Amino acid sequence: MERALEILEEKNKHLEKFYSLNESEMLNFANGNFDGLEDFYDAREGILEMIKRMDHMLEKENIENISPQEVSPVLKKRFLKALSYKNDLVTRILSQDLQILSYIESAKSKIISELAQVRAAKKAVGAYKSFSSKNRLDEEA
Repeated sequence: MERALEILEEKNKHLEKFYSLNESEMLNFANGNFDGLEDFYDAREGILEMIKRMDHMLEKENIENISPQEVSPVLKKRFLKALSYKNDLVTRILSQDLQILSYIESAKSKIISELAQVRAAKKAVGAYKSFSSKNRLDEEA
């Protein structure tokens, strides 16, 4: 059980890193700066890979088969505290991810709107060029 607690606490440290990474990058996203998006996702993937390994290690510990009487009250309290903290971190990370998705969606909508404006401008310029060359032909005739 003690090894499982160590793994859980290590997992929480990785979740904290994930949370901090999100926090710092959200400031960039809020300012419309998406230059580091690919590096951000790569860093997140690395942390998630470590968390996945921690989960696999926890599964190997097979803590479900340990009876509550075998665990000291102090260890049980630490374990419950670590679990509660993990749940809190996961909830906050999910909230961050929703905010990040909102920033990305907003930027995407802005880009789509700008592309539509560029298309409309190109169409107008194309129509003007077409109209201009038609008038020139009429004048020459």
